[in-house]
Amino acid sequence: MGKIIAIANQKGGVGKTTTSVNLAASLGVLEKKVLLIDADPQANASSGLGIDVESIEIGTYQILEHSHTPKEAIIKCSAPNVDVIPSHIDLVAIEIELVDKENREYMLKKALESVKDDYDYIIIDCAPSLGLLTLNALTAADSVIIPIQCEYFALEGLGKLLNTIKSIQKIHNPDLDIEGLLLTMFDSRLRLSNQVVEEVQKHFNDMVFDTIIQRNVKLSEAPSFGESIINYDATSKGATNYLHLAQEVIKKNSK
Repeated sequence: MGKIIAIANQKGGVGKTTTSVNLAASLGVLEKKVLLIDADPQANASSGLGIDVESIEIGTYQILEHSHTPKEAIIKCSAPNVDVIPSHIDLVAIEIELVDKENREYMLKKALESVKDDYDYIIIDCAPSLGLLTLNALTAADSVIIPIQCEYFALEGLGKLLNTIKSIQKIHNPDLDIEGLLLTMFDSRLRLSNQVVEEVQKHFNDMVFDTIIQRNVKLSEAPSFGESIINYDATSKGATNYLHLAQEVIKKNSK
């Protein structure tokens, strides 16, 4: 049975989509079967893997409103062993449309029941908010990875996200675990980056991944070519970091 991992943080620009795309691609290279679900209306995870977002007819929107099954929405992409359920700007409307639906927080969970056994890992790229889309992702997920940028305001909003996760555990998904906090955009030359790492490790100990994602130009370039960092430049620091993260995730889940 596949493990569902949501990549979430309501702060924008912390590396959620970069992590979703490259963790999925790294797990694929390590011979795991992966489904990447783009649950962000900006659809950057979809375009970052070379999918033409404008031509999408069936995607996350349709599976959330249960008009199509996940199998009908799946698209093959350039990353080996990775399938994608793409997003589209239409997804913006889903929060309004689901508001008066019964069990609206469980729409994604229910939809994924039909494909959960087909994959080793299902990765959900969440929107930068704590709205109904993210709530659906966290209710469907077995665990959550929280990317934290190594910058001054890194811990701002983290308390709010952890409180949201606690209330989801209490009300909707008692089995939701925190897979780990992932430090991203680390620059070893900056004292501030090192201070953030120390602070996060001191406060959260074992909850923090050993892998730290370093700032890397190739990581920023890869999406514009519609490729993961593994396809774009397998020898780059970014590729090495995400392969290490994938190995850490696999090791953690093989216990």
